[in-house]
Amino acid sequence: MNRPERLPRLRLRVGATAETILRSDHPWLFADSVREQNRAGELGELAVIFDRNDKFLAVGLFDPDSPLRVRILHSGKPQSIDPAWWQQHFAESIAKRTGLFDDKTTGYRLINGESDGWPGLVLDRYGTTLVMKLYTAAWLPRLEEIVALVVGGWPHERLVLRLSRNIQGLAKTQFQIADGDILRGPPLDGPVVFLENGLSFEAEVLRGQKTGFFLDQRENRRRLESLARGRAVLNAFSFSGGFSLYAARGGARSVTDLDISQHALESARRNFALNQSDAAVASCPHETIQADAFLWIAANAQRKFDLIVLDPPSLAKREGERAGAIQAYGKLARHAVAHLNAGGILVAASCSAHVSSDEFFAMVRESVRGTGRRFEELETTAHAPDHPATFPEGHYLKCVYLKL
Repeated sequence: MNRPERLPRLRLRVGATAETILRSDHPWLFADSVREQNRAGELGELAVIFDRNDKFLAVGLFDPDSPLRVRILHSGKPQSIDPAWWQQHFAESIAKRTGLFDDKTTGYRLINGESDGWPGLVLDRYGTTLVMKLYTAAWLPRLEEIVALVVGGWPHERLVLRLSRNIQGLAKTQFQIADGDILRGPPLDGPVVFLENGLSFEAEVLRGQKTGFFLDQRENRRRLESLARGRAVLNAFSFSGGFSLYAARGGARSVTDLDISQHALESARRNFALNQSDAAVASCPHETIQADAFLWIAANAQRKFDLIVLDPPSLAKREGERAGAIQAYGKLARHAVAHLNAGGILVAASCSAHVSSDEFFAMVRESVRGTGRRFEELETTAHAPDHPATFPEGHYLKCVYLKL
């Protein structure tokens, strides 16, 4: 993974503000922070970053066509980024998951991008299938070398490649690779099945959202299970029914999945079918409703529940959408409360990195308070242990539990 020998090392010098940011271990250097550059850089090569006094700051992957010009691999004292470094780096990332899960959980994140020192790269396990997703083109020239690390560092039957939408065109034209390619192992003719706390789930690893399943909500699903006994549960924005399946195992009186996607609801029904050997799941009535969750919740207050989960997709994909997203979260919580019986529980989650935890929690509390119903706050939660967040933009997941 070294630079081509024909070229001198790519050297960048940055200004005072960027120096401060990089010294705080932030993993991104933007193009407008670069003050000097010794030559044109190539996609994916190592760029060494120096401060105004020519002192080493960091080294990372260079992308000449992205405003996020360098993804930082290492900062602090200089180190040689050689094959031994990469092997150790991979091993250290994997070791962080040691002891987190037993054999009843075979779906979890092995590498969490920037927060594990792999900027723009995630690696998830689904049983014997691994899924690697790239969010930056800077990894594309190094793909075979990274695959070799994965193949040598974690036992698996299959390795699947997923690519973010913004790099799929380049990957196809310059590197002849595509989203959903199977890099190692046998072909797939459908979803893979994995375990999460003893429940079986399917993951559509070739074409599903993210890497096929939302592994980051595992701990919140487990918390919900402990609250569900005897309750009628509505799972809004239900996707493949994860919260509902946990609620059913926890003794829910009934569960209702609400989602605009018929494909997602079909997946939820298959996940329930996978777990019919569990008596509580088998005996729990499972309803699915295909509708826009925002509209359905606003228009059907006559339907009452004892526990409601609000887990919408990101409502603020960019900073300019932040204010509108905060208002939308509040409106959603306010309408949901109208569906809750006395003693009911509202579980509201956000995966919008541009909306802070403080902003989200404050809006949900304010909205519920504005309905005139008193509540007890049971808990707030953040990231799962296999999804660490070590820099501000990495803190996206937040969830609050309110009991009316």
